[in-house]
Amino acid sequence: MQVSAKTSDDRRRGGITALAAAWLALLAVVTAGATYVVLARQATPPLDAPLLSVTLRAEPPAGTAESPETAGGETGAQPAAAGDGHLPAWRQFAALYENTGDRPRIAVVMTGLGLSDKTTEAAIENLPPSVTLSFTPYAGKLDQWTALARGNGHEVMLDLPMEPVTYPDDDPGPQTLLTQLDPAENRQRLLWVLGRAQGYVGVAAVMGSRFSGSEAHLEPILREVKAHGLMFLDNRASESSVAARLAESLHLPHAVSDRTLDGGHANRATIDARLAQIERVALSDGASVAIARPYPATIEHLREWARTLDARGFALVPVTALAQGEESP
Repeated sequence: MQVSAKTSDDRRRGGITALAAAWLALLAVVTAGATYVVLARQATPPLDAPLLSVTLRAEPPAGTAESPETAGGETGAQPAAAGDGHLPAWRQFAALYENTGDRPRIAVVMTGLGLSDKTTEAAIENLPPSVTLSFTPYAGKLDQWTALARGNGHEVMLDLPMEPVTYPDDDPGPQTLLTQLDPAENRQRLLWVLGRAQGYVGVAAVMGSRFSGSEAHLEPILREVKAHGLMFLDNRASESSVAARLAESLHLPHAVSDRTLDGGHANRATIDARLAQIERVALSDGASVAIARPYPATIEHLREWARTLDARGFALVPVTALAQGEESP
């Protein structure tokens, strides 16, 4: 049986077509598998991929608080207290002075410092170290001023504003101790003053002609001053002041001013006359205390006057050297 050439060609073409189809089918299977593998790899992270770590902030235990530094609050200075645990603050921070022998002793306390940079610097740098410097609690940079004063050898106090009889025409400031306030409110004002600085020996009364005459208001204040290991300087604002008597009964270390050198009259003649009075008191009583204000004329005149004291037989001492009371040295 013979097969025609046409039939043979048709069979050959059919075989080629079937083979091509088989190859195409196999290629499709391979391509689909590869695509699945690629997609699977993209969807699944490798086993050694790093894990994401999240740290949660733990809440503080109940009843605890953040420190002022971390809480962003105002730290403030701690009130001067019992010093190093052995000495009260008025002794621990007292300035050193030479043995005065039997010479009459004079203490000068300059109050109202800290409001004028120029005047405050002049007082710190130009006055003898034995002059005690008292700073208003309203001063800016108060810690810097007190540190600078102590670094120059001065003893440091803080002014304590108290109500005068002329209040509110004469107003010692927003933290003034007032007779119309109850003891708890006045105590909070006192604590505000005491918390304004560190390294001071006591508080110096400023104004106070009305407040210092009220035993009911003044006694709790003096008790608090004593509790903080401090001394009190009575400016003797009026004849009715009970400060010295109360301080004595409380055994609170204190000193009482004999004269104010420049009360509103900062001229050389007035200052000379007051200094002469101070010297007479020292000669008769063995010691005297003067209060001065930070006028440029006062600072300059005190500087000149202090240079003559030793030659004239007087000794200039810090105010703690003249502290009275059962607990004084």
